[in-house]
Amino acid sequence: MEEEITPMIRTEIEKYLKQNGLTLTEFAHIIDLNVGTFSSIVTGNRSVSVNHLDRITAGMELPPDYFYERYIEECIIESSSLNWRKISPFLYRCAELGRLDFIQRVMSPLLDTSMYIPLLFEMAEDLFQKGIYQEAAACLYENVAESERKQHSERLAVCQYRLFSLWIGKDQAQNLQTAARFEPFVDRLDEIDQLDALKDLANVYRSLSMWDKVYKLSCQMYKLGQIQYDLAHNSKREVKPEKKLSRPLFVYIAYAELMCANACHATGDYERALEHIRGYTDLSWVREQDPDTLHWLGLFQRWAKINAYLNRLMTGDVSVLSDYVEQISGEKHVFNELLNIIEAANKYNIVVDHILRRFEPKIASYQEPSPMEPFLLQQQARFWYKMAKYSFNKERYAYGFKCLIDALEKAVTINNVLLIANCVGLYLHFKTHAAPGVQDQLESMYEEVWQKNDQKDSFNFSDS
Repeated sequence: MEEEITPMIRTEIEKYLKQNGLTLTEFAHIIDLNVGTFSSIVTGNRSVSVNHLDRITAGMELPPDYFYERYIEECIIESSSLNWRKISPFLYRCAELGRLDFIQRVMSPLLDTSMYIPLLFEMAEDLFQKGIYQEAAACLYENVAESERKQHSERLAVCQYRLFSLWIGKDQAQNLQTAARFEPFVDRLDEIDQLDALKDLANVYRSLSMWDKVYKLSCQMYKLGQIQYDLAHNSKREVKPEKKLSRPLFVYIAYAELMCANACHATGDYERALEHIRGYTDLSWVREQDPDTLHWLGLFQRWAKINAYLNRLMTGDVSVLSDYVEQISGEKHVFNELLNIIEAANKYNIVVDHILRRFEPKIASYQEPSPMEPFLLQQQARFWYKMAKYSFNKERYAYGFKCLIDALEKAVTINNVLLIANCVGLYLHFKTHAAPGVQDQLESMYEEVWQKNDQKDSFNFSDS
């Protein structure tokens, strides 16, 4: 049996015109295209652009990407010479339509010629900045990264940074792999990009509760921030960075201290945490006085007060609890602070019912599903786990199991295996107090989790 020959694009156009009794002129008017241009396309005297092709396809009442596979074969792969001015609009259009398969098919002939690598990189950057074609941008970044011959090039590092930003999501096991893949490329970035990359990477490791990594990366951010701040203010010649940071420069130095304090706090090293808190309490060295800087200075001032009280509370000084509550009461978001209060209550057997009642509306809102960054999703899971433990210790079993179900649901969402295991352990410890319906619900959830992870061999273990 002979292989069926796919008709060329212009053959299908001619067939359509004949079947519908249309002349070239009539159809050209229908699709609002110059008659001479359309005639040249049909006769093969002129190559078709993707814009012209889209008009023709719409006029024929076909799906917008109907001819794209043939377009790749006829006008790109089989073309005597690659024409970027023709290929670029086609790739953009594929991005708009979400046809990553067509983008991928065009990559091979382009990447065989090194001159197209920077052009594809620039397109990826443009798509990334637009913010609505992220999958297409990722496809381009992956191909450029794989084809980059200079393995220590800044362009390769930027590709890896962008892919890191695009791939971070709710699944903590996947986030760990993504962070580990990107980390070796951080120091190959431009110094300005490095600051944001170190911040972003430290935040991901914070969401994974990998506190050694958080501390190490934050120390790197602190040193680099100091160098850049010194260059900006103490250099004999004025140094203006070509790239713009996402925050005022001093923020990276202060934020590094805050992250180091968080890492020390999480590992129980409260004295060292207090040293780092002092590091972002006194910011009198900051020279700028613009509104953005003043805004951030105010934030760090509030955070320093709150975290100083927290540091004392977690060392057992329960006398500061009321001061801590008053300090956080004016904050718009107090989720992490309430988590700290519950942790202290469980650790030192404190009754905090009056505080929970005070913040009851906000606590209720934390049960509602909402899109969040990985760290906040993990904190939600931890909060409800700790609330379950607090309720069980106060013999409020019905509410405790409700909290435990919320904790488990959120832990499953981010695939945090240790949190899931802790929920199982807490359930088994208080199982005899669970109503039959609650037992069935939790055991059904555990069965679902087991089936989901049975074939996997990599999990995310983090502190809970």
